[in-house]
Amino acid sequence: MKIHLDTGDGRHLIRGYDPGRLRIDDLVYEHSVILMPDKVIPNWRPRHFGELDAICLAELAAGTPEIVLLGTGGMLRFPPPAWLAPFAHAQIGVECMDTAAACRTYNLLMSEGRRVAAGLLLADPSS
Repeated sequence: MKIHLDTGDGRHLIRGYDPGRLRIDDLVYEHSVILMPDKVIPNWRPRHFGELDAICLAELAAGTPEIVLLGTGGMLRFPPPAWLAPFAHAQIGVECMDTAAACRTYNLLMSEGRRVAAGLLLADPSS
């Protein structure tokens, strides 16, 4: 899937996504990442949803976003509610969706100037 959006202001854009591959600006990533408008954190520890834990999720709050997108791979999955409770206490919204939808949503929210963070899992457990 190619994604076209150009803000021209130095914020990180998702330019394309295929299962197992993500293009942010001009770089291709083949491992899960954390993405914020001003920062890309490559090699996020969980490769797929089965490796996700509360500590990994907490890393998404580091930039004090107003909303966190969790791209869960090829299909929508939800982490245990207890892992999401700290976000609610900090008044940070969390949206879970498959990674393709999270990529599209990230670009939209980022282009609106929202403080968004995305944790994008690129592999599925069978990978």
